[in-house]
Amino acid sequence: MSRHFSNGGPGPSRRAVLGAAAVALAAGRRGDAGTLALEGGSPAVTLAKAAHAEASRWPLYGSDEEAAVLEVLRNPGYGPIDDLERDWRERFGAPFAKAHCNGTSAIAAMFFALGLPPGSEVMVPSYTFFASIVPMRLFGLVPVFVDVDPRTLNFDVADARRRLTPNVKAILPVHWMGLPCPMDDLSAFAQEKGLILLEDVAHAPGASYRGKPLGAWGRMSIFSYQTTKPLPALEGGMGMYQERADYERATAFGHSDVPARFPADSRYRRYAGTGLGLKLRMNPMAAALARAQLGKLDARNAAGAAQVRRLNDRITQLPGLVEPPCPADATRIYYANNILFLDEATAGATRAAVVAALRAEGVQAREHRYPLQHKLPLYAEPEWWHHPPTIPELPGSDEANRTAIALPYFTSEAPELIEQYTRAFEKVWANRAKLS
Repeated sequence: MSRHFSNGGPGPSRRAVLGAAAVALAAGRRGDAGTLALEGGSPAVTLAKAAHAEASRWPLYGSDEEAAVLEVLRNPGYGPIDDLERDWRERFGAPFAKAHCNGTSAIAAMFFALGLPPGSEVMVPSYTFFASIVPMRLFGLVPVFVDVDPRTLNFDVADARRRLTPNVKAILPVHWMGLPCPMDDLSAFAQEKGLILLEDVAHAPGASYRGKPLGAWGRMSIFSYQTTKPLPALEGGMGMYQERADYERATAFGHSDVPARFPADSRYRRYAGTGLGLKLRMNPMAAALARAQLGKLDARNAAGAAQVRRLNDRITQLPGLVEPPCPADATRIYYANNILFLDEATAGATRAAVVAALRAEGVQAREHRYPLQHKLPLYAEPEWWHHPPTIPELPGSDEANRTAIALPYFTSEAPELIEQYTRAFEKVWANRAKLS
């Protein structure tokens, strides 16, 4: 990831920003703005690197977060964890929620809560972070790799139908980069085949599908509060559960103190003081940070999406440049990057040539290739699995890696930068015949 993360620092002054924009306009009047920077022309993006850094700075912490952390320092205790869980249940309409020390531990607890016999399989995209998959092996579960739609990077239900085996007991879609998966189709597929529907919402807290929050569709779901995520608490995670039995089993796995609070009829209450294996408690300072960020989540998600629209609504009019389609009845958010795709035949230039030209113009673009899990060594080594995972061909995932372009996701208002990015794209497209 090429984003800049910091806790603050002054950005470029308004005078400097306007001055740089004036220089760019003057260059355009002189007639050299139409010549590609690769050929000696003036770059379309004239704002300094500091402007990019400020526009994509993350996390955004302020006085609310400082006050929340100071309160924990002055009154040490684990109360902030309970407060976060209460607020989370209210915000997402979930009957049960449990904070964990990170998103990966929340996933591990979720797999444990399934209580499936060793050898059970879980369908999951290969186009994901390792944490969506690797904890399966701790409980004898085995991944079945599913392809993604190469234009959304999300779980391909049609491919899942082709790869279904008698051992598959659950499916785990990942809402990639904040774009909702087709949860109605996934729910129907799960119900038809008698599968448990789970959700990985690490990239998409606050997004929704058909008016229902992501994370509330599955029987269980997880969220991440890691520093780069849309709701950053430096580290932390949340498990969300629709059924009491899942909540109690997942909680007992990593929280020895909490079972004492379970109802008297809970089969897991007797494990108070020992738990069932690990200590996954969230740091109370991280919980306080997450709670402060939760109150700003919707406003920040909306502001970020609006900024992406100001850029993408213009540049996706260019031939061959497309963005992941979002259903009209879904609300997406953005995380880490603004991903676009290039149809080289329609554009008349290769991805490599387009990215090189954009970078010469000052655009922080790159060819986006995400490591595919099924191609990594762990999955080809039988010693780690109840039975070896099938290593498939996933053409959609490969196509995505051949065609995706990553742009920065601007987390703060940057109208001058967006305007300059737009001019850079238009300039490159006007000269794209030279790139071929």
